[in-house]
Amino acid sequence: MATRVSMTVNGKACSGDVESRTLLSQFVRDHLGLTGTHIGCDTSQCGSCVVHIDGKSVKSCTMLAVQAEGADVVTIEGVANNGTLHPMQKAFNENHGLQCGFCTPGMVMSAIDLVQNNANPTEDDVRKWLEGNICRCTGYQNIVKSIMAGAEAMRSGQ
Repeated sequence: MATRVSMTVNGKACSGDVESRTLLSQFVRDHLGLTGTHIGCDTSQCGSCVVHIDGKSVKSCTMLAVQAEGADVVTIEGVANNGTLHPMQKAFNENHGLQCGFCTPGMVMSAIDLVQNNANPTEDDVRKWLEGNICRCTGYQNIVKSIMAGAEAMRSGQ
């Protein structure tokens, strides 16, 4: 039996009929076609599915779509502004904070939330914040460097 779910996703009202067991990650990808939210593990281990729910980073594989009823959801597709990359996205690009790119959407979404909560994070703050995000390709150094640069850009309004 399907349940109707409605929410705002990337600034647009969205709704759909889902089974009660449908994960938010599945709804975003399969029902809305927003495939930037990656599913890497389905067990909340990797962090590639991070989205923002009402301004907070959440692993969308740990939340049912029906739990997001009425929420404001932002995916990686929603952080750019009129085709201009978000400062954090730009910092990842400029500082080589990605390799295969699979973990990048979750890393970027987590990093944006970090900086919104701590405008001037230390390297240690960044590393602790990312403990729930796994990258299998890098040694994390350029990811941390990217987040530090992105935080600076966000502070200065770039």
